[in-house]
Amino acid sequence: MLQDTQTIRYYQRLTDALVEMWNRGYRFDDLRLFLDGYLAALRQTSALEPFHIHRLEEEVSRYIYDPSNFEMTQTQTQPKSDYY
Repeated sequence: MLQDTQTIRYYQRLTDALVEMWNRGYRFDDLRLFLDGYLAALRQTSALEPFHIHRLEEEVSRYIYDPSNFEMTQTQTQPKSDYY
């Protein structure tokens, strides 16, 4: 569980971006590449402590591989009423 406020903000940004990318047609391999690049940038800039980056990676990886986070909601259409 994440407890550092800055790490939680990065987690929220990452998960929002991942869902948006999924809705635009990107798939798991693309999402994983995006996550790897994002984490590399965090490491390079020293924006977070290495321990927090590692925890962030674990949590977001768990988020990516949970299929319920990327289910497409099906809109229900109104059944056609038969007037005959």
